[in-house]
Amino acid sequence: MKLLGIGSRINHSEYGKGVVTNVTTQHYWVTFIEGGLETIDLDSDFDIIEAADGDVDTVSFFDVESSLVNILKKWSDISEVVPIADKYKGGKLILEPADTGLKSYELPIDTFFHKITMVRDRLRVMEQRINSSSLDEQGKIDLQQYITRIYGSLTSFNILFKSKSHNFVGQKSK
Repeated sequence: MKLLGIGSRINHSEYGKGVVTNVTTQHYWVTFIEGGLETIDLDSDFDIIEAADGDVDTVSFFDVESSLVNILKKWSDISEVVPIADKYKGGKLILEPADTGLKSYELPIDTFFHKITMVRDRLRVMEQRINSSSLDEQGKIDLQQYITRIYGSLTSFNILFKSKSHNFVGQKSK
């Protein structure tokens, strides 16, 4: 069975002549001349007057899920899961004071890494809020450049990321 596209014209035994106005995974939405809008099963018995190809408006679950994930990443402060480089998993960060009489400070590197990724995610949210704010264009550009310089200051921590796609990127030299 070939799927009809939007704009296809059909003749149904019960409803008469109509035009397909939407297609779902199970139904055609057809506007009939005499009966108005009706939904009929894809495998209903009808004659095809003229078939239109390619205008099927179905969206897969994957497309919907991908769109939702992108929207949430863009507009919320929910952190994505960013993996730490394998060589640092379970490690610790040790800060040794110059004065040997003082105690050193130890922090699990996973905790430190989580805090770094939270800073990055919050900077991204700030960027989105700046872009959607009512600031004038020059004000937005100024703040974006400041954020770019902040990212540049954080590039030292890129060694902790498992994937380069998660790295901080500052202003590129020209």
